[in-house]
Amino acid sequence: MFLQIMHWMLLLVGHFGLHLTFYNRINATGLARWQIKLIERSVAVECFLFPLLVFIYPAPEAMPVPLRIYGWICIAAIVVLGIPWLIYRPIFGIGWLKIQRQVTHVAVGEQLASPPFGTMRCRINAAIPLNQISDLAIERKEFPVAGLPSSLEGLRLAHLSDVHLTGDMLPSYYKFVADQLMQWQPEIVCLTGDIVDKPHCIDWLADCFGSIVAPGGCYFILGNHDTRIADPRQVRRGMEALGWIDLGSLTKQIMLRDTEITIGGNELPWFGPAPKFDSLAEDCFRLVLSHSPDQIAWARRNGVHLLLAGHTHGGHGRLPLIGPLLSPSRYGSRFASGEFDLPPTTMHVTRGLFGTHMQRFRCPPELSLLTLHQRCRTNS
Repeated sequence: MFLQIMHWMLLLVGHFGLHLTFYNRINATGLARWQIKLIERSVAVECFLFPLLVFIYPAPEAMPVPLRIYGWICIAAIVVLGIPWLIYRPIFGIGWLKIQRQVTHVAVGEQLASPPFGTMRCRINAAIPLNQISDLAIERKEFPVAGLPSSLEGLRLAHLSDVHLTGDMLPSYYKFVADQLMQWQPEIVCLTGDIVDKPHCIDWLADCFGSIVAPGGCYFILGNHDTRIADPRQVRRGMEALGWIDLGSLTKQIMLRDTEITIGGNELPWFGPAPKFDSLAEDCFRLVLSHSPDQIAWARRNGVHLLLAGHTHGGHGRLPLIGPLLSPSRYGSRFASGEFDLPPTTMHVTRGLFGTHMQRFRCPPELSLLTLHQRCRTNS
């Protein structure tokens, strides 16, 4: 009996691990939203029906041969998928960049004249105990970057992502974020996608981001949720009208502190193609905005020094020590949020400002204020 129970426990752990792996990867594709939802729901039905076999076949060896084969696949998945997953948990720090940070938590709703919740759904979710959807974490990070020119030492870079203008959170929330950002006086501002989900919110852009300026420029790209607008060019035009610079699929040479920087935007797999660096000098500092951390392999191949990303919202199901379980990435939850050293690229992944899934437990929204520093790399 004990062996049968252990067999079923291992089988179910592997079963749910396989489906978790599939869920993360399907949400990292460029498929249309309706296609992803159809696949997700179909697989979810099978996922939660499978455990009922425990009552039909108390002994796993009594299952039909196809189910027994699948059962052994599930058990093998614990090793094949589980070991890499465990190795890259935050507690072990493999590939992570050690930094100094100062974090200030602000309950935005308490700082405003009226709560910034625009819908009943948002108000209900905000009232759930421990839900942090409006508990902004202002994170000031001393951020070492290999390849940073000495002239850019101490550069102040503000990183925003995953705005998700849906109507659920009012412009007053984002205006508060913008005011906090501007108090820091950034030299360059980068927004890495998922700006507008609902067409009527395009008119909110000026209220949300119109006050943000920086001597080195304000730059943006689009993300997968921006495809929910029938013509995403409306979002681009709305941001450009505010003075923000669209980097989608482009590279630009800018001068900052009398230093040439190449800055580009990678919106794959939702918009493309990827920006090209072929004609650039190898010693030119390369900064890239990517909606998803999945473009880290591309960044490394192209000698990108600093990659900024979002999309994953910090992951969901964040457990103590082992970190998140759900994360829409081909890497699973490995790059759900944080700072990473992946030579020759240093990557910063923010948890973002909001989301259409309005549950944030142990995962507050993030305003990232990065002070860049030179770092020598010994193992490039």
